[in-house]
Amino acid sequence: MYTQPIALRSVLDPKYLEYCLNKQYNIGEWKECLYWLRGLNDTYRVRTTSGFFILRVYRLAVTESDVTYELSVLTQLKSILSTTNTKVSEPIAKTDSRLYTVLDAPEGKRVAVIFRYIDGTENVLHDEESCIAFGKSAAELHLAMDQVILNQPRHDLDTNFLISQPFERIVNYIGEKNQAVPFLNQFVNALKERIDAIARQGLDWGLCHGDMHGNNNAFQEGIHFTHYDFEWSARGWRAYDLAQVRGRKRQFEDRKEFLWHALISGYRSVRGFSAQDESAIELFMIVRRLWVMGLEVTFIHNDFGVLDYSEEWLEGFMNEFRSYKLV
Repeated sequence: MYTQPIALRSVLDPKYLEYCLNKQYNIGEWKECLYWLRGLNDTYRVRTTSGFFILRVYRLAVTESDVTYELSVLTQLKSILSTTNTKVSEPIAKTDSRLYTVLDAPEGKRVAVIFRYIDGTENVLHDEESCIAFGKSAAELHLAMDQVILNQPRHDLDTNFLISQPFERIVNYIGEKNQAVPFLNQFVNALKERIDAIARQGLDWGLCHGDMHGNNNAFQEGIHFTHYDFEWSARGWRAYDLAQVRGRKRQFEDRKEFLWHALISGYRSVRGFSAQDESAIELFMIVRRLWVMGLEVTFIHNDFGVLDYSEEWLEGFMNEFRSYKLV
């Protein structure tokens, strides 16, 4: 008899979600629940007689402990940032005051949270004014994060999490005998040595957003930026957070340098960021690319499928990593 879950990842029917959740919240009568976005987690847009809300159903790998950590960070940040131009996504409490629900899914238990709908627009950071404003907001967020009290265990965004673990996942996927492995092994060792060396000289360390793209982690309304997607938030190097904005691909190549200087000047107008930290940005951009490769590997078996993740995909990353000339 087959005793394992019958699905690796399911999309839950909006009608099922309404059945499970509508009586647990005092947000008005549900009028519509739309499957809105498939990302690492599943996002639904809920419309009730009170307005719009965002429902997030986390993937199976995200545990209750992970969600309670994220919600604790968000609720603390909401209070700390109350007098600033920077906001964070706001979870909605249920009638029993809890902030999440555990749902039955074909693959197992999944956690669901309803957030207040964020009014505003996605700012793609294509002009100087936007970059300065986002830099200020990122600095305000980091200042607020310095005041957050972490009341449960959490991994760090260190070289183990950002480099060693992704490397292990990649090797497990491509196989230890793959011809790319010797180079990959040298590459990650060199990368860790570089990070360790510059970290010993002193880098800003503290609670990070962890996924600060600058375009899909914040909406802008007037002068306010509202940050969301704190799933990867943990203690780490602030240069790693800002490297993700630096490395975004949705800017014209000939404007990237100018816009980066605008962003970092906006950041420094609110909070210090040393020359040593800035010198680490390019190194953390490389770290981020390795981490992204490891993240893609994580979802091949249950989401992406292997067709687009074979030799051409691997060679693309190997050529990129060779271009950095770390080994």
